[in-house]
Amino acid sequence: MTFGKSLFALVILAGIAAPSGVFAGSRDVQVEEANRKLVVEFYDRFFNKHDIEAASIVADDYRQHNPRVPDGKKSFVSFFTGFFKNNDQSRNEIMRSSADGDLVWLHVHSTNGAGDRGRAIVDIFRVADGKIVEHWDVIQPVPEEAANKNTMF
Repeated sequence: MTFGKSLFALVILAGIAAPSGVFAGSRDVQVEEANRKLVVEFYDRFFNKHDIEAASIVADDYRQHNPRVPDGKKSFVSFFTGFFKNNDQSRNEIMRSSADGDLVWLHVHSTNGAGDRGRAIVDIFRVADGKIVEHWDVIQPVPEEAANKNTMF
C-alpha cells in the first residue's frame, strides 16, 4: 500500500472510530470528569464494598456486552448479588481511569482473595443523563510468568 492510500485509510478509520464532534473541539471536560467520578464511585461501592444500592445509578434498560451478564438493571443486580455471595473476597483495584465524551474507561486489577493473581480488566462504561447505560469489558488473566519484565498494570 502506498503512503497516500495508507494515510487515506487512516483518516477514514479515524473518522469512523471517533465519536461525533471530537474533531470539532466539542469536548466538555467538566461533563467527562463528572462521568468519570460517577463511574469510579459506583465501581468502588459496587465491586469492592459489594454495596448493591450503588446500582441505583444503573439505567433500567442497561445494555451489557459481557456475554455472561444479562441486559437490564434488575438482571445485572441479580447476577452480581449471587456472585458477591459466592465470592465475598473479590476486589477490584482501579489502576487508571479516563473519560472521553460519554465513555469512561477503567483499567482494573481484579482479584478474588489472597493468593489470587487475578485478572487485568478494561471496563468501558457509557453514561447518559447521570446514569450508567451501557458496558463493555476485556478480561485477561494475570500469568505467573511473562515474556517481559513489564507488569500488566
